[in-house]
Amino acid sequence: MKHIVVLSGAGISAESGLKTFRDSDGLWEGHDVMEVATPEGFAKNPELVLEFYNQRRRQLKAVEPNSAHFDLASLEQDYKVTIITQNVDDLHERAGSTRVIHLHGELNKAKSVNNEEILSWPNDINIGDICKDGYQIRPHIVWFGEAVPMIDLAVKECETADILIIIGTSMQVYPAAGLMHYVKDKTPIYYIDPNPAHMNAKHVKIIRENGTSGMKTVLETLSLK
Repeated sequence: MKHIVVLSGAGISAESGLKTFRDSDGLWEGHDVMEVATPEGFAKNPELVLEFYNQRRRQLKAVEPNSAHFDLASLEQDYKVTIITQNVDDLHERAGSTRVIHLHGELNKAKSVNNEEILSWPNDINIGDICKDGYQIRPHIVWFGEAVPMIDLAVKECETADILIIIGTSMQVYPAAGLMHYVKDKTPIYYIDPNPAHMNAKHVKIIRENGTSGMKTVLETLSLK
């Protein structure tokens, strides 16, 4: 069974009505990124940071996967599919995808500030919420300046890809943007984006569409092979 690896970003979730964190002016929902997406910001004002992610979590509950999510999940009928996402939402899973690697963490999980414990946490996180060892918990989000623990696994998946699909990402955020360079030479790459970044790689088919329509194009193309 051929292996399809998908690199997904904020654009696919935006079509479900989920705002991308960063606005055109560089602010995250009106906040400087250093305030709400760094360990230093959390240390300075944990209440602000927790409420920022509580709001994101509430917003996630109000949206549903779109057809691009469902189309990606449908590929599992004929392929081994691994989705490597920069998104912290659970829309891929809710659409039925079973192999999802979250590079930047997950909104519906929390982790201890002092150990490696990760908890399922679909509701608000408040000051005083603690792990089993008695430490405050924080969002399970990879903040700026922190290591990306899933990147090595993501690299291994890309190295075994027979087909690569890139959807909803500007390919500007590293280390995620470098993953496409780990696929084997001559691996077909489908890049879905209405405003795609420049690609030097060969074997890239650029589909200048949004995710929902672009995935229809990819499905049609794969069915012809």
